[in-house]
Amino acid sequence: MSRTVLIIEDDQRIADWIKVYFERAGFMTESAHDGVVGLDLARTITPDLIILDLMLPRLDGNELCSILRRESDVPIIMLTARDAHPDRIDGLESGADDYIVKPFDPEEVVARAKAVLRRVKDEVRQILSIGDITIDTATHEVTVKQQKIDLSEAQFTLLATFMRHPNQVLTRDQLITLAFDDDFEGFDRAIDNHISRLRKKLSAGSRQPIQTIYGTGYRFVTEEE
Repeated sequence: MSRTVLIIEDDQRIADWIKVYFERAGFMTESAHDGVVGLDLARTITPDLIILDLMLPRLDGNELCSILRRESDVPIIMLTARDAHPDRIDGLESGADDYIVKPFDPEEVVARAKAVLRRVKDEVRQILSIGDITIDTATHEVTVKQQKIDLSEAQFTLLATFMRHPNQVLTRDQLITLAFDDDFEGFDRAIDNHISRLRKKLSAGSRQPIQTIYGTGYRFVTEEE
């Protein structure tokens, strides 16, 4: 499903210019040329992202941003001709997720929009549950048979990776890439130490779901297999 971008920009030429680039990137677009109409549209169509000009007639960008932020968590990228540091701070403090100064490259606006949407997606609360193990990726709470257990950051990240790839054999290199995006300090054998500690915490009063596949890596086995 295509995501919808609402462009609130009083200069129609700029709005149309931005619209073309977003539609080329596969987005659906709507546009408004003053703050009041923009607010009404935002409330009506509930867009996935808003591109918001700071200088708008009838309702300026900072005030509009503040209203939108009170009503929703929609990502907002603010566009403005103002390059002064206080103006940037005002925009971010009113709730904008990013801030781009005119003149700008529309391809950069699309790239920044995609980055903001990825970040928002990553922050969305997600519950993973397999067998008697449940994890909340937002709060980092882990329960085994409804009993909370404490995990280190590395242990939690590894467990979430295993639970997203049930019954799949993962090598150490794959685990490093999937869990840590290659940002892992230490040798690949350090993964073994993290997994050993993770196993001990998972196995208290429960079956052991993490199997060693000798010569290859590890596999998180579900009860249904």
